[in-house]
Amino acid sequence: RYVTGGTTSIADGQEEDLMPSLNKVMLMGNLTRDPELRYLQSGTAVCDFGMAVNRRWRSNTGEQREEVCFVDVTFFGRTAEVISEFMKKGRPIYVEGRLKLDSWTDKNGQKRNKLRVVGETMQFLDARGPAAEGGSGPSGVPEEKTPSGDEFDIEDDSIPF
Repeated sequence: RYVTGGTTSIADGQEEDLMPSLNKVMLMGNLTRDPELRYLQSGTAVCDFGMAVNRRWRSNTGEQREEVCFVDVTFFGRTAEVISEFMKKGRPIYVEGRLKLDSWTDKNGQKRNKLRVVGETMQFLDARGPAAEGGSGPSGVPEEKTPSGDEFDIEDDSIPF
C-alpha cells in the first residue's frame, strides 16, 4: 500500500481515495484560570488551563462587535511544568497545537463530548515570563517527547510576527 497525490494504491490494484487532512490550531489569548499541574503514573507532567480568545469586528451598520471563545488547553512534559510555574490567570499566551475530541458517558448515562486543544508549542506574550524573572526564558526549555510522540519546540522567534 502506498500513497500518491491523495490516492492510496493497494497491492492488488484497487485504489481508494484519501482526503488530505490537517489538524493545526494557533491561538492567542489570555488564561481564564491559573494552570493546573498534575503528573501521570509514568511521571509525565500534564498542565491544563483555559484560554479566552477575542474576535473584534465591525457589523454592517458600523457598530464595533466582539465575541469571546473559551478554549481548554492541555500541555505535556517540561512545557507543562514551565507553564504552571510562570503563567497565571489573565496572562497572555500564544499556543500552537491540535484539536482532540474527548468522549465519555456521564453519571446519568448520557454520552458527552468535549473538544480541546493539545498544545505542542507555546510562547509567553508579555515581559513577565521566565526571562523577566531571572530565568533562562522559554528558549531554555529542553525539547522532549510527549506520551503521543509529539515534540515541543519552544523558541522566542517561533511566532511569525
